[in-house]
Amino acid sequence: MTIMYLLLPLSLAFVLAIGVALWWAVFNGQFDDTEQEAVSILRDSDG
Repeated sequence: MTIMYLLLPLSLAFVLAIGVALWWAVFNGQFDDTEQEAVSILRDSDG
């Protein structure tokens, strides 16, 4: 039972860190243009 006093705060901190990272990625434009990069690998750059 004493391990719960360690695991519960660690898991909550982990979930909070994941949420902060996702919030940062969304609001800093990381997901603005996902189609352009996906299509660019298919285009022929030789001309």
